[in-house]
Amino acid sequence: MKRHILYYPFILMNPVVKEAELIIGCIANKRSAQESLYKLYHKEMWQLCNRYLKFDGLAYEAVNTGFLKVFQHIGSFDERKGGLTGWIKVIMVRTCIDIGRKELQFNKAANLKHEIADIFVSPQILERLYANDLIKLIRMLPAASQMVFNLSVIDGYSHKEISEKLAITEGTSRWHLSEAKKQLRSFLENSEVNNHKPTEKNKRTK
Repeated sequence: MKRHILYYPFILMNPVVKEAELIIGCIANKRSAQESLYKLYHKEMWQLCNRYLKFDGLAYEAVNTGFLKVFQHIGSFDERKGGLTGWIKVIMVRTCIDIGRKELQFNKAANLKHEIADIFVSPQILERLYANDLIKLIRMLPAASQMVFNLSVIDGYSHKEISEKLAITEGTSRWHLSEAKKQLRSFLENSEVNNHKPTEKNKRTK
């Protein structure tokens, strides 16, 4: 009995080949390739910008401006230096930083004279932070502190690097990080207290 072999091109297609085709299409300014690249990475880049910028309007601005930069500079992408996803992320983070530096207020701690406490947040707390919807909790922070927390804790920038990127002092960067950690720890502690409170149903069954 002759067997029929079914061919599924969407299964056999090498994603690297597809990515290379999109890059070539974008370099040629083909609208279909640009739309496909946008749809492929939009959700991930929106989450990134949403994590950096407190207000949806600024996050949308960052996503759209970031993709515009991607299309303008796609010809400079070099796969030997890393993947396309990482390259796009770098552009998006830089775009968020530019918007944050322009729109957010970082000067509220500029004249502080006292020593800023280094608030310790244990790895266990950070694990719970990830488990309890990272973006939602981070977006509860004041906008400027949210930006500094992302740069420092999530992406690993030093206070010197943050001060240069946001045009603020290192002391202001440390203050915002301290405030962010303090508030996040408070959010988590309150969350734990609320989770352990007996509900009315549980009270009746006791």
